[in-house]
Amino acid sequence: MQTTNPEVLTTLASIRDYIRWAASRFSQAQIAFGHGTVTALDEAAAIILHTLYQPYNLAESYFDAVLTLEERRALIDIVDKRINERIPAAYLTHEAIFAGLSFYVDERVLVPRSPIAELIEQRFAPWVDEEQVGRILDLCTGSACIAIACAYAFPHASVDAVDLSADALAVAEINVDKHQLSESLTLYQSDLFKALPEIRYDIIVSNPPYVSLAEWEQLPAEFLAEPDMGFKGGPSGLDIVIRILADANDYLAEEGILIVEVGSSAETLAETFPDVPFYWLEFERGGDGVFLLTAEQVEFYHDLFIAALN
Repeated sequence: MQTTNPEVLTTLASIRDYIRWAASRFSQAQIAFGHGTVTALDEAAAIILHTLYQPYNLAESYFDAVLTLEERRALIDIVDKRINERIPAAYLTHEAIFAGLSFYVDERVLVPRSPIAELIEQRFAPWVDEEQVGRILDLCTGSACIAIACAYAFPHASVDAVDLSADALAVAEINVDKHQLSESLTLYQSDLFKALPEIRYDIIVSNPPYVSLAEWEQLPAEFLAEPDMGFKGGPSGLDIVIRILADANDYLAEEGILIVEVGSSAETLAETFPDVPFYWLEFERGGDGVFLLTAEQVEFYHDLFIAALN
């Protein structure tokens, strides 16, 4: 659905014009959102402003600025590409915002969008004493957005970030360098805990693959453009989650907490472990399917988690 009407170039002149136009086209094309934006207007503003090298908090007075023909053509091209190829906007702009921070992203990692950002901004209060947090582990780190946000929130803590994918870790390294955190954040290529040293963490946080195979097959094209390794959690969606539950006992500090996002598999997890008192966290900015367990609870139900592996 290429835009060939010359009237777009001649009649739409301002930033405001192109945001409105892009939002209308996105709505008409029924593209899928969920990669950091939830409406056509938000998606349009993000793409238009980034393409024009402008900040997302651009002052209102600039929205009526007249664009050059070259700028207009660039905006038309990127809007066309977003619609025709169903590529998430973050892959087009190579930027995603998470916990108020900017991250480089491309097709090697999932686009950051976890509600865990809200917990990090709150320094996981009231669940930990931030002054006592010395070590944090981010499992299935992807772009390292969670790990890096934790490093900012807990500047005196050391942060370890793990992923099995070498491609994902290459992107993570770009972001660690971008945020100049190489001294406090260590990346590991590991199948969950396997390659980690024998140390204990005050916070273990993870946004692992948790989508069942049946659900993954029904996802919109924009989500299928992301690496399937970041989605697929086996037939039930819980393959990786159960492994985390089974092994976390060996890596949590005595007063530590385990926080894991399981998204749409929350109900399946609760049904699988009906006796485990998962605390389901609530978020002011939306999102669900994130549970918290204390180290004491992880230890108490350890045998149950181990049995579920078999």
